[in-house]
Amino acid sequence: MFDPPIPGRHDVRICVVGGGGSGAALAYDLALRGFSVLLLEKGEFTSGTTGRHHGQLHSGARYAVGDRAIARECMEETLVLRRIVPEAIEYNGGIFAAIRDDEADYAPAFVSACLESGIPAREIPVTEARALEPVLNPALKRAVWVPDGTLDAYRLAASFLAAAAALGADLRAFTELVGIEVSDGRIRGGTVRGPDAREERVSFDVLVSATGAWAGRVGSLAGLDIPVTPAPGTMVAVRGRLSDLVLSRLAPPGDGDILVPQRGLSIIGSTQSRADSPEGILPTRAEIEFLRVRADELAPGFSRAPFHAAWAAARPLAGRAASDAEGRGISRDFAVLDHGAEGVSGMFTLIGGKATVLRAMARKAADAVCGFLDVEEPCRTADYPLPSWRAL
Repeated sequence: MFDPPIPGRHDVRICVVGGGGSGAALAYDLALRGFSVLLLEKGEFTSGTTGRHHGQLHSGARYAVGDRAIARECMEETLVLRRIVPEAIEYNGGIFAAIRDDEADYAPAFVSACLESGIPAREIPVTEARALEPVLNPALKRAVWVPDGTLDAYRLAASFLAAAAALGADLRAFTELVGIEVSDGRIRGGTVRGPDAREERVSFDVLVSATGAWAGRVGSLAGLDIPVTPAPGTMVAVRGRLSDLVLSRLAPPGDGDILVPQRGLSIIGSTQSRADSPEGILPTRAEIEFLRVRADELAPGFSRAPFHAAWAAARPLAGRAASDAEGRGISRDFAVLDHGAEGVSGMFTLIGGKATVLRAMARKAADAVCGFLDVEEPCRTADYPLPSWRAL
């Protein structure tokens, strides 16, 4: 039974906009701290970027060479998620595979960076790697095992939503925030449009935008210019589970370098480009063919498997990029923006990040809200197993 103790109720209503992974985790975190929470999602829950990524549970290994702090945080969060929502996690491990000589040369620096980040990576013999995953390219030169895994994006978010609802949060799907009311430099409420297209005014004391790539649109309702870059990425899925472990190229992060087993599918991802809007993003023929070729380099035969689907998702990169290359260079870290200095006191925006650290993103945003309200309530979301996603 999910029934964590609530330290005390606060006479404050907080509106969270965005019903994806980070918004769901934030609604739960705030409700667990004793706040009245209203969560708004303009579509179905997880219908944005959350419902369109390939579902990798990152150990942090992918980021270790470039950013030890992000890598360490990923590793820590995978352990928390395994404990509090095991129903949504497949902790199957991963192999970083060197197919080319330059990738083989990358192995020592990669393993060293992982170990410095608290990630228990270890090089394994090529024969062992191919015994574990016969689908790997026979040209494999070196292999490194890491504690990667997969997650079910819907079930993960739904468990957080179920927990928030159990604590009294008001969860509204197909309800869009279409206006923000600011008076004397302070958030007072907003206007929402429900599934029947009727509009109503709602009151709240604090607003947190957890809308990812759509953060710019929500910010504009309050006259704010949010520094976020929608960065579309395409993924291709084929039928059949070609591997049981997550397979990655042993190289700095690039396009088409991760093969993720997801239930009865195998997903190669992803590409990265830059867009002005997160709406209406579709994969191109060139991207699909590129990914099929890249998948065959890692796991020959991928392109011969029955095609299942191709889709695109817009990453919410925290910063501005004028080109695709600049977008690739933006950190995968996340940020919480306090808009008080811009004349909108009581409004915050959560941008950046990735699915693996959704709980940490929520914690930082909830901490910022508590600081603003001068309320001392610690984060306790790592303390209790979440209810099943079926409870939503």
